[in-house]
Amino acid sequence: MIKTNAMRMLSAAKIPFEVMEYEVDENDLSGVHIAEQIGLPREMVFKTLVARGDKTGLLVFCIPCAAELDLKKVAALTGNKKIEMVAVKELLGLTGYIRGGCSPIGMKKKFPTWVDESCLEFERITVSSGTRGAQLLLDRAALLQFIQGKTADLTVK
Repeated sequence: MIKTNAMRMLSAAKIPFEVMEYEVDENDLSGVHIAEQIGLPREMVFKTLVARGDKTGLLVFCIPCAAELDLKKVAALTGNKKIEMVAVKELLGLTGYIRGGCSPIGMKKKFPTWVDESCLEFERITVSSGTRGAQLLLDRAALLQFIQGKTADLTVK
C-alpha cells in the first residue's frame, strides 16, 4: 500500500489510524460495497462529498455511506440559497482526489467541512485514505479536530 497524503498528514500530527484495504470494483465504487468488504457497519463508513454553494463556494460533507445528502438542509446550514454537487470531472482539480478516493484529509485547499452528527454514535469511523482501495479507521474526535469539522444533521431522513 502506498502511503497517501492523508496518511502522511495524520502521521505527522501523531494521530493513530488503521488502514483497511479492500478490492476495488470499478463497477461498484459505492461506500456500501466498501463497508461490506471491510466488514464494518455502513453507519461507520463515511463518504466524502464536495458541493458548491451559491454564496460560500466549495464545501465538504462526510456522511454515512448508505445515506443521501439533503441539499436543502445543508444549504440552510451553510448560509446558501442553493447547493449543487461538484461534477466528477472537477473533483481532481479542486481537491486532488478522484471519485471513490476523496478524503476530507489533505485536500488541495482547506474547505469548510461538516460531518454528519451520526458519527457521534461511534468512537471510531472510517473515511477514504485518499485513494481507491483503502479506508482509514480513526478516532472520530481526533478526525473532527484535525479537519476542523463541524457536526450537523446532513442527510435525508
